Amino acid sequence: MTTARLPDGFAVQVDRKVRVLGRGSALLGGSPTRLLRLAPAAQDMLADGRLEVRDAVSAQLARTLLDATVAHPRPAGGPSHRDITVVIPVRDNILGLKRLMSALRGLRVIVVDDGSQVPVRPEDLTGGHCCEVQVLRHPHSRGPAAARNTGLRACQTEFVAFLDSDVVPRRGWLEALLGHFCDPAVALVAPRIVGMADSGHLLARYEAIRSSLDLGGCEAPVIPYSKVAYVPSAAIICRCSALRELGGFDEALHSGEDVDLCWRFVDAGSRLRYEPIAQVEHDHRITLRDWAARKAFYGGSAAPLAARHPDKTAPMVISGWSLAGWALMAFGSALGYLVSLALAALTGQRLAKSMRGSDTVPADVLMVMLRGLAAAGLQIASALCRHYWPVALVAALFSQRFRRTLLVAAVVDGVVDWLRHARGSGDSRPLGVLAYLLIKRVDDLAYGAGLWGGVLRERNLAALKPQIRS
Repeated sequence: MTTARLPDGFAVQVDRKVRVLGRGSALLGGSPTRLLRLAPAAQDMLADGRLEVRDAVSAQLARTLLDATVAHPRPAGGPSHRDITVVIPVRDNILGLKRLMSALRGLRVIVVDDGSQVPVRPEDLTGGHCCEVQVLRHPHSRGPAAARNTGLRACQTEFVAFLDSDVVPRRGWLEALLGHFCDPAVALVAPRIVGMADSGHLLARYEAIRSSLDLGGCEAPVIPYSKVAYVPSAAIICRCSALRELGGFDEALHSGEDVDLCWRFVDAGSRLRYEPIAQVEHDHRITLRDWAARKAFYGGSAAPLAARHPDKTAPMVISGWSLAGWALMAFGSALGYLVSLALAALTGQRLAKSMRGSDTVPADVLMVMLRGLAAAGLQIASALCRHYWPVALVAALFSQRFRRTLLVAAVVDGVVDWLRHARGSGDSRPLGVLAYLLIKRVDDLAYGAGLWGGVLRERNLAALKPQIRS
């Protein structure tokens, strides 16, 4: 597939976490981490870490930097709000719908009532909030994917925004997202989804910093197995032509249809962006029963997704060397430690060979190796506590050594996750590490239960298979 050229005036900025090596001859970073060597001409164009497209050569370099995930777009301008239609799928949430409508003044809106017990009427939504409101109805509930497709078919604009009835966009969300469509290859853009009003409720405080819908404060491309592997459809904007060409949402999926859509876009060669400057508030579930059920609901989507995308749903993506090294460390014997160190040395040697060049130094190789080993260890710990906990629990009942390993994994995974999310979250009432650990473990138990339930229903183990690389 030939990718459309970036327009003149479009700019890219190298990510601040990317390391510049050899006085600009190479860039080290991205997700996953990679070493990108630059030709002299490319170094000159990227002298200050920013590149503006002026011709075909600079456009190609900008595209390369974006696709290598070492730079982010800085578009100039963007489509108008008149080029977009907002589609709202709703079922039995008229209060949330009215709350959302009050934040959409001046926009064209299509409400799709997916079989509400009390049908949504156009007169319920009057009040001058929008330029134009159209209400469509399914006599019986067909699911959110079908509701969104119904709205898409009625759209006559170039872009469509899908907003669930339990969200409210913050000021400036639309402008921040529409600018990304200056890139003709971009088919979907998503904002950051944050919690609504602050609450003293323990689950509300946890969701404020660790919601499944909140993908963090760093901008990123949406790519499987990267920092942002998918975006939730609670709030997204799509290019209508690209979405229709793809066939819309998969109506057979009642959960995970947003993940499936993202991955089908990626397979088709489209670019997807996550833009956290744009923020949309979500009314999180905070009663324990509803909250745990929602986590299990998310887990239940893994098996159907694995049947459609077997190469994108592995609980772990890890090298065989790293897996073997951590497994030997878990045995806790002197021989295991020695063999683990030997495997680490071999891994470093292979990495040094692949990174060999005048633009790298031993410290760079060591940094990448240590980051890789740490990431592999955290992947294993997370998978044991989240995806594989039923098997891990049985093993712990019969093995004291594994029981100790599982306890260490649960604590380390929880503490690292707390450090990543709870610190600097801006929450007026920070969540302590012990409370966070407890809720995180319940979160993982609920998700894992849903995952295993889906695997049994689908009779497909693909969602549990790790991806082991050489």
